[in-house]
Amino acid sequence: MHRQGGDIMNCKENPSRLRGERAVELALSLMLLLCYVYFLPRWADPNQNSRLDMVVAVVDDGTFEIDKYVENTVDYAKVGDHYYSDKAPGAAFLGIPVYAALRQVLDQPLMDNVMKRLADNQALKATLREGGTGLLEYKVRFAIAQVVLTFVASVLPTVLIGVLMYRLLGRLATQQRWPRIAIVLGYGLLTPAFAYAGAFYGHQLSAACVFMAFYLVFMNVKRLSPAVLLGVGLLLGYSIITEYPSALIAGILFIYSLCRLTDRRNIGWVVLAGVLVAGGWMMYNTTVFGGPLALGYSNSELWVKQHHTGFMSLTLPHWEAIWGITFSSFRGLFVLSPLLLLAVPGFILWGRSGEHRPEFWAALTSVMAILFFNSSSIMWWGGYAVGPRYLLPMLPFMALPIIFLLRKWGHQTWMRVLCGILFAWSLIATWGLTLAGQAFPTDTIRNPLVDYALPNWRVGNIARNLGMFLHLHGASSLLPLLMVAAALLIALRLLANGRLTPTRQVAGT
Repeated sequence: MHRQGGDIMNCKENPSRLRGERAVELALSLMLLLCYVYFLPRWADPNQNSRLDMVVAVVDDGTFEIDKYVENTVDYAKVGDHYYSDKAPGAAFLGIPVYAALRQVLDQPLMDNVMKRLADNQALKATLREGGTGLLEYKVRFAIAQVVLTFVASVLPTVLIGVLMYRLLGRLATQQRWPRIAIVLGYGLLTPAFAYAGAFYGHQLSAACVFMAFYLVFMNVKRLSPAVLLGVGLLLGYSIITEYPSALIAGILFIYSLCRLTDRRNIGWVVLAGVLVAGGWMMYNTTVFGGPLALGYSNSELWVKQHHTGFMSLTLPHWEAIWGITFSSFRGLFVLSPLLLLAVPGFILWGRSGEHRPEFWAALTSVMAILFFNSSSIMWWGGYAVGPRYLLPMLPFMALPIIFLLRKWGHQTWMRVLCGILFAWSLIATWGLTLAGQAFPTDTIRNPLVDYALPNWRVGNIARNLGMFLHLHGASSLLPLLMVAAALLIALRLLANGRLTPTRQVAGT
């Protein structure tokens, strides 16, 4: 008989095991954090700039108008004579207080010298476009703000997903550590989540919100207090105002929460919290776009035709999109991250096991709903992108069923070989594409791995990273990351095998 989620209680009864679990979570967090923060967010990215412009405009100018900065983005809405970000505002809302605090630091005289030194960094200068304006100090200030905002709105949420996933997998299927570690690292480093954890988009923040809401309900199913339910409502509401397609998953998780309640009247706490979030969002829409349900996309000056086709660019699923987001060389998820193919037999095994039936349906329908949405969009490729970025909120739920596959066959040699091949290809493709060049591939490049990644790697055009601050150029700038990551991977392996067990320090020793 397989060890089930109830064995989580063993951790509480066994302090040594609990310390081991926390040590694994810490090592996982450090691994993910290191790999995300090592690479700088892409500069001159219209999608990120749209959100960043709004944050800077609110804090520096006291307005939502981005008129002063609109030239750095194509993702803007025009209302009257003024320009605004056309993005869902959740990530920018989170970034406003962060940038307000950061501004106090950036305005210190000491920071002037820091920005001058950064502007003179030759390794960073080597990554700039020929004929550009170079590393002007005000651009360095803008870049520092982007790094900090990305850390708060994308890096930390993705690290949190990894830790929660590790715990949740232990409750779902098995207490064995290495399969859970492999799935977390696979999700966090070998899927498009890796690319967008280091970018000031809303996808990873939204994914973290829905996944944490799922986690809160599942892990507290016997004690769904008003505080927990309020948290679930806030998370589901905020996921929607951060990335509107997440409303599909939020709706599914609302139903899941309702089914898990012994007294269904308590769902009112979820509704109350969601209404509070929606109220703030509607006030913003009314102030900027003239109505509580008016969206920036409805006023996008450069994308009028697309956003007025069907319902906000949504029609019905079509074959070009279905193939494009799954197996095409253009944006295919399974070309970039074939390890996620393991989710298909994983879901089958999970369904046949009869275990955690409500969670099974919540995860499966969340994946299917986002696939349905993305394959219905006339802009399914997502512009400049690494893989199908609109699928990002579903990826944590797609990673979960893999644990059932590893639980059943993970000890078999053929399964280990298969996983090794799929994980290795996912590493080569995901890192190869994410780290190539100084921008995400354009939507005119039909085979990004061959026509974008390979040429950039050949000439040493690698994404800006912390190694360049050590004056390392090209691929050599990755060496510090690889050395530390290897050490953390060894530590994780030792922790998984029980060979590295943290001990409690005794007072007075």
